[in-house]
Amino acid sequence: MTVRIDDPDDPRIAAYRQVRERDLVGRDGFFIAEGEVVLTKLLGSRLCRTVSILIADDRVERLAPLLARAPHDTPVYIAGQPVIDAIAGFHLHRGILALGEAVSRPTVDDLLAGMPERALIVGLQGIGNHDNMGGLFRNATAFGANGVILFSDCCDPFYRKAIRVSVGASLLTPFAKAQAGEDVVGRLTSAGFEVFALSPSGSITLDELARPARVAVLFGSEGPGLPASVLDRVTSVRIPMAGDFDSLNVATSSGIILQRLANA
Repeated sequence: MTVRIDDPDDPRIAAYRQVRERDLVGRDGFFIAEGEVVLTKLLGSRLCRTVSILIADDRVERLAPLLARAPHDTPVYIAGQPVIDAIAGFHLHRGILALGEAVSRPTVDDLLAGMPERALIVGLQGIGNHDNMGGLFRNATAFGANGVILFSDCCDPFYRKAIRVSVGASLLTPFAKAQAGEDVVGRLTSAGFEVFALSPSGSITLDELARPARVAVLFGSEGPGLPASVLDRVTSVRIPMAGDFDSLNVATSSGIILQRLANA
């Protein structure tokens, strides 16, 4: 269902207005997807629905096959590039935005209850950087993780930049956010997962890590890492490095470990 938009103040596209400012205050359960690749992931997601699409008029013909994949009742707003820029509040060189909404937001117990006998879970604590969050989800999806659990102190994987950096992966891999004080390690253990945690002072090296059928691996923020209260309860793993280096970017580290676990 295509709708022409000529006025940046048209109330029908209010959700797209001043994107960056709205990003900061939150979207009440909705999110913005940006670019062709991410829109493709959104349209193919079982976890999210496409509420509407806003696209520059000079992109419509080329992207017609992609737009045809949207549900027939999904509004596709079409505007000239100057109008799109005025709506977004900056030059939107990709010329494509979409408004999405999660179909459901499972609890940690909900997520774990649906896991198969052989499963890989990624746990994240203290991840406050949206670039890192996007990179972690990209790796989790690329290496077949069955789900991601966020401790309560993590940033939102549905933040526009996190979605963009993840190349839409955060729209494909199910995740649950724990409540403040929720015992994530205990939940994982009760569900039959053996829990490992990445740490520069890990008790075993990556080469010594043997993959159990149900495995969860935890990653913490760069700098502080995971707290001792978590590390003391799990098996910690380190990636040996040359010289005096003792750590990598958290997303890079996750890629190394998840690749090993996925292929073990």
